[in-house]
Amino acid sequence: MQVRGRLVRGLDLHLDRLRKASLELYGNALPDDLVRDHLRTAVEAGPEDVSLTATVFSPAGEFTAASAKLELLVRTGPPSSGPAGPLALTTFEHERFLPALKHVGEPAKTYALRQAIAAGYDDAAFTNRQGHLTEGTIWNLAFWDGTSVVWPQAEILTGTTMGIVRRHLEVPQRTTEIIPANLSTFTGAVVMNSWTPGVPVSRIGSVEFSEAPEFLDLLHQAYKAEPLTAF
Repeated sequence: MQVRGRLVRGLDLHLDRLRKASLELYGNALPDDLVRDHLRTAVEAGPEDVSLTATVFSPAGEFTAASAKLELLVRTGPPSSGPAGPLALTTFEHERFLPALKHVGEPAKTYALRQAIAAGYDDAAFTNRQGHLTEGTIWNLAFWDGTSVVWPQAEILTGTTMGIVRRHLEVPQRTTEIIPANLSTFTGAVVMNSWTPGVPVSRIGSVEFSEAPEFLDLLHQAYKAEPLTAF
């Protein structure tokens, strides 16, 4: 998450995702209040603006079904706003294990990124075995059809920034299955993650997108409508 002035947007979404993923993976979860206490301690100990990552883990380690008390690792680093873009994306067939959960141990993301750069692109967008676009290496995808924000209908990790944007958009939004062959029907494309609500995409594969400043502005305005809150 991006902390600014020791405040953050969408804290409820971050906590909800951490709790649900912990329950799915471990069968139990750390109390939200305890997590917030640790996050607050980390934030108060550093600069006003930081990037913050919280990882729940089991001291029992991997490859065991043993029930263990969960622990929390909190790491802070320099704040980031992400690349300015526009980005050119290649497509890469890949389906994440437990795609709805954010978890560690995903070398395929780094591999896809390196392969994309070697091929002259900036990053990669994933397609599933049905050929539908899903998400980026560390990004959610969003498209613009001139009147509506369009989200891929697929098994994906719903990002916290995506959640913030979706609950504040003042234009229609819909989800639909998207394949590379119908990308030309859209007039704009972006990627988003905890760094930013929108980085313009200039190309996915061989399909080019024109600049869509109104689309980018809608996303950024929706994100800014989410109040900054204390831990």
